[in-house]
Order: sequence, then structure tokens, then C-alpha cells
Amino acid sequence: MTGGATWIEAFLEALAAEQGAARNTLEAYARDLRDFSGWLVSRGEDIASASQPDIEAYLVHCDAQGLARATRARRLSAIKQIYRFAVEERLREDDPAIRIRGPGRDKRLPNTLSMDEVERLLEAARRPGRDRQRNICLMELLYATGMRVSELVSLPVAAARGDPNMLLIRGKGGKERMVPLSSPARAATIDWLAERDAAQAARRRDGYPESAFLFPTRSRAGHLTRHRFYLLVKELTVIAGVDPARVTPHTLRHAFATHLLQNGADLRAIQTLLGHADVATTEIYTHVLEARLRTLVLDHHPLARDGTDDGTSTETG
Repeated sequence: MTGGATWIEAFLEALAAEQGAARNTLEAYARDLRDFSGWLVSRGEDIASASQPDIEAYLVHCDAQGLARATRARRLSAIKQIYRFAVEERLREDDPAIRIRGPGRDKRLPNTLSMDEVERLLEAARRPGRDRQRNICLMELLYATGMRVSELVSLPVAAARGDPNMLLIRGKGGKERMVPLSSPARAATIDWLAERDAAQAARRRDGYPESAFLFPTRSRAGHLTRHRFYLLVKELTVIAGVDPARVTPHTLRHAFATHLLQNGADLRAIQTLLGHADVATTEIYTHVLEARLRTLVLDHHPLARDGTDDGTSTETG
């Protein structure tokens, strides 16, 4: 194992142990750092000896490849974190990345859906079929809570027991948050639990252990995979008459946040519901809030009506 690979493995182990980073997060860090390490090796360098100019040259390389701003920002974040780790662990005395400023993240609102489009997707899930009740529950829960897809598909069945008004969600880094359930989501969960429990009882009679997940499958993970749910959402968009290119499971998370803001929710409340550690992440939705406030002023400010002051003011010199 090379020096760079050793550093990466040690960093990922510390991230998992100390911060409880999720598997998807660890895999993303691994991909970004291995790309950086491979690029350094191609230039006769490695992570242990790289300098600030080396890192800056790598970022120029990423830009020249046409990588999105968000991807470049994420890669620099991974590089900064591994060097911070190296300094803390005394693997290196200096931090060559500490003074490098990244491209920043794209502040455009991600693709989202109108309320009508979401309603059509929810209705598409109700079509007759083998997994109808499960699909209804998946879609209702996703839109009602704004969960990450990984949180939804791996949801423990214990979290949904007892007709809950609130759902306990374990998010990134093992952090827990409570999210209220809408009436349709509660009803869909109750109906799916009855069907799921009956199927699990039949499996127990055949000698199989009961699954701990709300959406069990025979996959290696033991629950519905993110990829299978992605395909399901694509199938539903076709049935609903919504452009599949515009919709992924994550789009419904954006719709959840956008529609709450449009209907008067507070940005801090959205942050809590989405499980964002920093409100800066949630601020990608602020243009929705700005549009609502602008409409409020235009509709209610006396000097904004028809661009006049209703002729009631007089000018004095």
C-alpha cells in the first residue's frame, strides 16, 4: 500500500469512528481522494509531499476536465480535511491546503417540482400493482418528510410502529431528528405495515428471521436499495406524465423544502427538518423566500400599487 493510500485509509477510518460518517459519505471521500492521489502519482508526487502549488494545479486540472463547480468544491473539501487530519495526527507539520479558497458551491436552486406534479406522482403510485401499498408509503413518506433517500430506504420498522405523529430519522453522522408526518403519510404507513407484517409472518413460518427494516428486500443490505427506488421514481414519472429527466428521488426532497417555504415556513425550521448541520446549506432555497417577500411588498405596500401613491401625497419644495 502506497503512502497516499495509507493516509486515505487512516483518514476514512477516523472519519467513520469519530464522526460516525455514513457509508455513502465515506465512499464519496474515498473516490475524491483517490482521484487526487492518482493525479499526484502521475506527476511523481504523493499526498505526503504535495505542496500548495500541487493542489492548486490539481484544481486547475479538474476545471479543465469540465467538472461542475460543486464537484470541484467537494474535492477541495476532501483534500482540506485529509491535510487537517494529517496535521492533527502529526503525519505532517504544515497544511498545504489551508490557504486555498475553493470555487464555492453553485447557489442555483436544484431541479424541483410544482405541487401539481408531486400530486400526479403520488397518484401514479396508487395505480394497481404488486407493490402498490409499498410504493404509496415510500412516496408519501418522502414528500411528507423530505428525508434523504438513504434514510428512507433503510428506515427501521420500529420507527413507524404505533401510528406515530412524528418519525424519528437517523441522518448523517448518526444524528437523529424528529419529523412530523402528514395525515396521508400516516395512513399510507399504517396500510403498508399491515401488508408488510403479514408477509414477514409468512416468512417466519418458513423459518426466515424477521427483517428490522420498514421496506425489507432480499438484497445484501436487507432493505430496498437506493438504485431500485431510483428506478421506481423514474417509472412513476412516466406514468404521471412528468419528464423523467427532471426527476430523481432527491428532487422530491427539494420539492418538500421549496413548497414549505412557498407556504410560509421558516428557513430555520426547514434546516431542522432536512437535517442540515449548517443553515448555509439550506440557504440554497432563499430565493424562494425572497420571491415571496417581494410579492408581499408589491401586494401590500401602499407605494407599490400600480407604481403610484394613489395621489394622496403632495410635494413640497
